[in-house]
Amino acid sequence: MEFLKSIWMFFQSNILTQPAFFVGFLVLIGYLLLKKPLYQAYAGFVKATVGYLILNVGSGGLVSTFRPILAGLNQRFNLNAAVIDPYFGQAAAQKAMEAVGRTSSLLFLGLLVAFFVNILLVALRKVTKVRTLFITGHIMMQQSATGMWMIIFLFPQFQDATAVILMGIIMGIFWAVSSNLTVEVTQRLTDGGGFAVGHQQMFGIWLVDKLAPIVGGKDAKPIEELELPGWLSIFTDNVVATGTLMLLFFGVLLTVLGPDFLKAPADQGGLGISFNSFVFYVMQTAFQMAVYLSILQLGVRMFVAELTESFTGISEKLLPGSVPAVDCAATYGFGSPNAPIIGFFFGALGQFLAILGLVVFKSPILIITGFVPVFFDNATFAVFANKASGLKAASILTFLSGIVQVLGGALCASIFQTYEYGGWHGNFDVSTVWLVGGLLQKYLGIIGYVLCIVALLAIPQLQYRKDPEHYFEVVEDWDSYKAAKSLEA
Repeated sequence: MEFLKSIWMFFQSNILTQPAFFVGFLVLIGYLLLKKPLYQAYAGFVKATVGYLILNVGSGGLVSTFRPILAGLNQRFNLNAAVIDPYFGQAAAQKAMEAVGRTSSLLFLGLLVAFFVNILLVALRKVTKVRTLFITGHIMMQQSATGMWMIIFLFPQFQDATAVILMGIIMGIFWAVSSNLTVEVTQRLTDGGGFAVGHQQMFGIWLVDKLAPIVGGKDAKPIEELELPGWLSIFTDNVVATGTLMLLFFGVLLTVLGPDFLKAPADQGGLGISFNSFVFYVMQTAFQMAVYLSILQLGVRMFVAELTESFTGISEKLLPGSVPAVDCAATYGFGSPNAPIIGFFFGALGQFLAILGLVVFKSPILIITGFVPVFFDNATFAVFANKASGLKAASILTFLSGIVQVLGGALCASIFQTYEYGGWHGNFDVSTVWLVGGLLQKYLGIIGYVLCIVALLAIPQLQYRKDPEHYFEVVEDWDSYKAAKSLEA
């Protein structure tokens, strides 16, 4: 038993919770199942792993550049607030568990149960209608932490083992069902790229795809066709547009903080950042964001190409008719290069307006913007909204998303009491779908829990009933699916 436990702990620590190696090994297994030569399988493993590590450098750089500034705003103005960011949310959930005498290791056990529930639902796809395997390891960790705390908070009467099973079942179903919602829209965006989105805004992607034609209209101009007069045409270049927008954005935030505060050592209440010229420090910080975004897009192109090809082997041999659900950043290389930054800008405006509203109306919970929701949620929404209905839809829907993230995050942090520990996820799905599900369980108890599971499992059934003839074809034979749909049109 100890031997099996040690094997599982090794797998959990080095592969399952390390998405780069998780993706790499999936590629390796896929190529071996396709009977590719060993050297080709190894090459695919290396390229997929390195590509994901490059993506991590980009996304990690975006987060590490922005998060100290958020912390500085909190520190500079003595704000007693919760940060809406999944890393803050994970830390808050783990601290909350420890405060009530539960160990954080429960979340790993819950993650294991959830992952196998997802596999089971895909294996029984003819019955469940689920076509996606959620493999974004760091998101699985973050959501398992918060999900575990919610179960402990909502059902304190249950012991550890029962709480782990309850969390694992509902989380595995959520991963499977929510990522399954993104199949059709992601296949359209990528022209049969062979993956779905497994992140923190999957219900949001489905909603954006439905609302975008209504908001943007049928003849809306896409971001790619945005014609800028004269010298403004330089902003059609992704690097120039990103760098300039970040220069304005960070210029305001850093000026509010002030150079003296930025330079002051931590023991004197500052951030301890060293620089010679404040102006050039602002420029460097802003331009680093453009660098990290470019790095992120490079990594995406590398690992998605290998994963898409190799997952055919896994799909055919082990989980037929399925696709992997991966990081939302994987979609950025398939839309307008400027869509992510448009989403970030309008999402940030929405968040700042909502935060101002919390201040004006004297909310007991003040929210601090977190970079992961404001960038990755809204950048993703902008990519899909632009594909569906252009610039207008991308701008309006991401602005509204920013408002929802703040208000929903404030409600969740208050209701589930994570504000005491400084954070909540803040991502769209966690601040909307989880809010509704949590309220059902809070007021209806175990009946609410069962209702949540029944509602989730009904979603792929409804998707299937809408188009039973082509439902599985969309992942099994994209070209045939497109041909059939063009004939229907």
